[in-house]
Amino acid sequence: MLLLGIDLGSSSVKASVIDGESGKCMVTAFYPKDEMKIIAQKPGWAEQDTEIWWKNLKAAISECTAKLGQRKNDIGAIGISYQMHGLVTVDNINKVLRPAIIWCDSRAVGYGEKAFSSIGKEYCLSNLLNSPGNFTASKLAWVKENEPELFSKIHKIMLPGDFIALKLTGELTTSYTGLSEGIFWDFSENRVSEEIMKYFGFNTSILPEAAASFSTQGRLLKSVARELGLPDAIPVSYRAGDQPNNALSLNVLKPGEVAPTDGTSGVL
Repeated sequence: MLLLGIDLGSSSVKASVIDGESGKCMVTAFYPKDEMKIIAQKPGWAEQDTEIWWKNLKAAISECTAKLGQRKNDIGAIGISYQMHGLVTVDNINKVLRPAIIWCDSRAVGYGEKAFSSIGKEYCLSNLLNSPGNFTASKLAWVKENEPELFSKIHKIMLPGDFIALKLTGELTTSYTGLSEGIFWDFSENRVSEEIMKYFGFNTSILPEAAASFSTQGRLLKSVARELGLPDAIPVSYRAGDQPNNALSLNVLKPGEVAPTDGTSGVL
């Protein structure tokens, strides 16, 4: 069986097809060939058009399937990696309400710092394993305060990878790691953080239903399968942000194992 891997970055969207038995990369492609546009209306802002993600993903998959020929019919599962803590907002018919506020947008830093101070360092580091910082919860708080009319129309919020999964499967879901990446998850209580939701004034209904990263999170729609030239009903069976993927690739799998990542951000 072949496995299709998708990576939604902020500079490009990549697709690779791996032989599930040997681990060999059969084909790989990325779009655009230069760099995706980042909208910065003000200093420190960074937004992207979600439909550009989808357009580039289709182009990358099309290049891969063209190279594979008939072997594309052996693709049996899809995995998604993505820029970790962006914010995508949709209404009750899954229409995107505004450009995505992506990971490197820093407009919400002050919201996270204030939450860290108000909720308390001990709770945040013990239960959330992080400061609210500039993550998705803080980004949503910025929208709530600065775009109240738009906020009132939000049915669900998503991370970038959740949006790609929605386009592929028609299922609006997230993952438990996704809730953690957005600083919505209480690890001590093993549930959505009541303290975070209460502090920011969010209703838990704004969050999608969550599933495990390694699970069937939906199956490829027939219409999308035809458009992409793939077999019907392929399961999306893995989804996580870039840093959980780094941990997986570095074999950091057991409590007590640690690895640092030093790039445009520093992550432990």
